[in-house]
Formats: sequence, structure tokens, C-alpha cells
Amino acid sequence: MRGPAPHPTASQTDVVIDGIKAMILSGELGPGSRLPVEKDLAARLGVSRGPLREGVRALVLLGVLGTRRGDGTYVTSLDPARLFEPVGFLADLPGRDDAVHLARVRRVLEVEGVGRAAVEIDDATLRELRTLLDSVDALLDEPDHDLTAVIDADLRFHAVVHRASGNPVLAGLLDSLAGSTARARLWRAIREDGAVRVAQAEHRAILAALEAHDADRARVHMAAHLMGVEEYAATLL
Repeated sequence: MRGPAPHPTASQTDVVIDGIKAMILSGELGPGSRLPVEKDLAARLGVSRGPLREGVRALVLLGVLGTRRGDGTYVTSLDPARLFEPVGFLADLPGRDDAVHLARVRRVLEVEGVGRAAVEIDDATLRELRTLLDSVDALLDEPDHDLTAVIDADLRFHAVVHRASGNPVLAGLLDSLAGSTARARLWRAIREDGAVRVAQAEHRAILAALEAHDADRARVHMAAHLMGVEEYAATLL
């Protein structure tokens, strides 16, 4: 059966993207499903093989499809973290106001996320956060501490908090937005004496609120922490 007639102004590549999307939304293709062979899919969508390949490549870049050498093209797990990766790419583009706008979006969402985490977090996750911050203290005790390692730990701290919110879609979006600010945090750490230790103290305050399961206090500390990153990101434009 052929797909719906394309809009007269749509490119053939758009027809491919929209057609495959419709197959996923209808349930015909689900996570892990293999796409029909190229010849059959092109005939079904009413396009030639060139635009079909372009559309498939675009969906691969977006994390919707994945290729297996010698075994065809499959729908990915459609994991939110993977699908939100292009958002992080947008925020990483230099000299764009979008980075600051996305940092503000991150602050709004993460403040709510940490409030949910304060309610949902379990003892094992709290131990994971304590261990992580203890490792940062050890790094900071070194005279020439590795800033990259510190920032990696920062990202892991936030990722664990995102996961603790209990909302995988929110966690996936926040992970992409948090990763996009790593460059700003690195330059802040290099240029501003003591910035890393300030961030560590802020993380400790967030953890204390999580340990107390105090959602309001967790939101306040997270908002203050992210405001500093957001304001610094604005200076990099």
C-alpha cells in the first residue's frame, strides 16, 4: 500500500521523513524494527532511491534510525536521551543567543526536576551522589587539579539528579541541555579563581536538601546554582 499523497510543496526527502515518521507513529514500526528493503520502501513512499537515502540519513542523525553494517536500517530504541541530542548541538553552536535561551529553559526545568527528585530519590542514589562529590573533593585537594575531570563529575552529578526525578523524558532533555553548558563551566573555572569550589559547595547544598527530602530547599539551591552558569554563558556570546 502506498503512503498518503505528499504535499505539493514538500521535497522528496521530506516525504521520506514524514512517511517513516507516520509508520512509527501508527505502530507499524516500533523500537528495534527493521525498515523495509530500499526498493520496497521507495516504491511505497513514491520517491526515488536518492531522496530515500537522504531522508534515512537525516533520521539517523536525529537518532530515530540506526544502521547495522550488512544488516539494514532499524528504528532505534527511541530513547529520549538520544532523541534530544540535537538540542545540545544547537546550544553548543558559538555566538548564538540560543545558548542562553536554552540555559534559561534548563534552569526552569531542572529546578522542577530536582524538586521531584527530592521526593523520589532513594538511599542508593543518595550514596551515589555522596561518593561522586567526595571524589571531587579529592580532585580539588590536588595542587593542579584536572578541570576536565571536575566538569565530568559535575555532569554526572546533574545526570544522577535528573534520573532521580523519575521522569525519563525530562531527564533526557536535561542531560542534553546540561552537556551543552560544559564549555561555559570550563572557561568559568579557568578564568574565575575559586569558581570550581563554589560550584562544589552549591552541589553539597543541593545534596543536603535531597537527603532531607526537602523539595522547596532543593529547588532554591538548584536555581541559585544554575543562575551563575546561565549568567556566565551570556558573557561568552
